Amino acid sequence: MKDLTDIPAIMTDLGTRARAAAAVLAFAPPEAKAAALEAAAEAVWTRRAEILEANAKDLEFGRDKGLSEAMMDRLLLTEDRLRGVAEGLRAIAAQPDPVGEVLAEWDRPNGLHIRRVRTPLGVVGVIYESRPNVTADAGALCLKSGNAVILRGGSESHHSSTALHACLVDGLRAAGLPEDAIQLVPTRDRAAVSELLSMTDYVDVIVPRGGKGLVGLVQREARVPVFAHLEGIVHVYIDKEADPVTALKVVKNAKTRRTGICGAAECLLIHAEVVDTIGQGVIRALLESGVEVRADAALQAIPGTVPATSEDWGREYLDSIIAARVVADEDEAIAHIRRYGSQHTDCILSQDEAAIDRFVERVDSAIVMINSSTQFADGGEFGMGAEIGIATGKMHARGPVGAEQLTSFKYVVRSDGATRA
Repeated sequence: MKDLTDIPAIMTDLGTRARAAAAVLAFAPPEAKAAALEAAAEAVWTRRAEILEANAKDLEFGRDKGLSEAMMDRLLLTEDRLRGVAEGLRAIAAQPDPVGEVLAEWDRPNGLHIRRVRTPLGVVGVIYESRPNVTADAGALCLKSGNAVILRGGSESHHSSTALHACLVDGLRAAGLPEDAIQLVPTRDRAAVSELLSMTDYVDVIVPRGGKGLVGLVQREARVPVFAHLEGIVHVYIDKEADPVTALKVVKNAKTRRTGICGAAECLLIHAEVVDTIGQGVIRALLESGVEVRADAALQAIPGTVPATSEDWGREYLDSIIAARVVADEDEAIAHIRRYGSQHTDCILSQDEAAIDRFVERVDSAIVMINSSTQFADGGEFGMGAEIGIATGKMHARGPVGAEQLTSFKYVVRSDGATRA
């Protein structure tokens, strides 16, 4: 695969090798997969200087490209973040192996004993943008679930992703598993993305992880099934029965902890009865934290806010910006979320259980938070070790996609020679 200009040949080669590796992984012992992930974690930590050196090249590329501060943060690797990557790999290794799990079993009067058994999907294609840690997360989760994976990282994270991929291959080699189980597309050429989306003979599902442009491209062009992942247009609704202290700390964390992730709050909805109390305090705190608050007419009297336009509703900023508006009641908040949300993550802050129940029942998002920061919208925080993305569709996978959601199932039917009349 020396000619990196022949994209169809490169991708066909990757697909052929991935399909062969998937056939082996389908029955690989759980102990071998866990050992591979443990060895990969050790390699990440041992080779951290090399990875950080590669990341420095990507950061320089990102600066030259004019990436925003939030996007640069997504691209950045530090020793602490690499420690988190290694810990994530070990956490995935320690989880129960999903392959072969019996989901249900029953007997029939006709003499059949039927089991529904969890199986790998086969070959997964993951297309992602600037976050290099996705290389480790996606590779590890696919391996744990018995799937081969073809990773196509963003051009911004090319060097970092290559260095992290090398650690995953070290782990596979140490455990005696096929090195082709986790492959990285070796070129930045965008034609590789289009090719991957059409590889129906080799790839069973595509997982896009990135912004609206990437996801839109995948949904328009893919001939392979896709796990939908829309924007993180995340809302936080402050109910009239919200606790002031809880509201303040949760909203600040949801917006400011990391503005460039899909779980960051992008729109604040405030019940009309608490605008002059909790609402004022929360907005002033956001302003003091350096957040630009784009306010509706009812909130523009607060010094420091800027007027919101119609373009600010339903927008993913991925930056230190938040839209804010007043709603008459909970039903208006729900209606706003239904109209402008992306079914990713939405939150209610309230001490009223009836209001909470109504919100949870009527907001149809993959993740619904109650008195909790939306920054927890993450597979690692859900106990999955990591995630391959947050799926916002309703077919098969939804919410943080971990190892279990990267599986399907088959029926195993047994009898003592039963025949059908």
